[in-house]
Amino acid sequence: MNNRNRPTLIILLGPTGVGKTALSIKIANHFQTEIISCDSRQLFKEMQIGTAVPEEGFLKQVPHHFIQSNSIFESYNVAMFETEVLERLKTLFAIHPVVMMTGGSMLYIDVVCKGIDDLPDVDPELRATLMERMKVEGIEQIRAELKLLDPVYYHEVDLQNPVRIIHALEICYITGKPFSSQRTRTKKQRAFNILKIGLNRDRTELYDRINNRVDGMMASGLEAEARNLYPYRELNTLNTVGYREMFDYFDGNCLLGEAIGKIKANSRKYARKQLTWFRKDPDIHWFHPDQEAEILKLITDYRLHIKD
Repeated sequence: MNNRNRPTLIILLGPTGVGKTALSIKIANHFQTEIISCDSRQLFKEMQIGTAVPEEGFLKQVPHHFIQSNSIFESYNVAMFETEVLERLKTLFAIHPVVMMTGGSMLYIDVVCKGIDDLPDVDPELRATLMERMKVEGIEQIRAELKLLDPVYYHEVDLQNPVRIIHALEICYITGKPFSSQRTRTKKQRAFNILKIGLNRDRTELYDRINNRVDGMMASGLEAEARNLYPYRELNTLNTVGYREMFDYFDGNCLLGEAIGKIKANSRKYARKQLTWFRKDPDIHWFHPDQEAEILKLITDYRLHIKD
């Protein structure tokens, strides 16, 4: 199948709080299609308020996929997401020439566009040993070990994410080589065209929206939601902005107002991290969320002028 006859995946991405949800609904309705969510936390049905799952009114307007489809008690990772999304796209592209995907989870977007490296299977005993060591020795010791074995990845990884740190150490131990040296980053070919559209706002405007959204979450019951999840706080899924700050509050490490302030600050920090990641991708076409007409024109022109 040549490029002209291939279906198109439109990816609407951007930092947290920028306004992706509302615009994705408008675009999906315009092209009479469906939406795949690429938010690594909206996947989980126990996490609704703190992950800003779209309101029911939005979800009813357009069929959505991969929103609250899993439980925090089920094992899930980016490789599984790649497999499941590609299978779902086969079904959707049989009906729609255009499908939307929207969200801000950088790795989840990349894995759909480029694929993921085939790395060796992990020894469950080794993983259990590393997890136990982290509990006994603390995450700082595990970080120091990664820095020694793979300094390149140490400076790339989210040092607040123990799962990724431990996974990298597992690969180092199994293969005897740095994890970073085994990521070929060879782009896999997809059976569809990909058009990436990025949304951004002036920094002050974006930060105000983020702060207001956190206030809205608190008003909607984030504290109660987090308290229900508190017994399971050791799950990596719950190592998420909005929940971990509330857990600190429940532990007595800060006052409620301080916890809310930390949620806002960490959300703004995450938005900066997202933008830094996305700006490295030259294929993204950037717009302000208010530029709906220009975005629709870009998509239409792209579909009309795809070259073989």
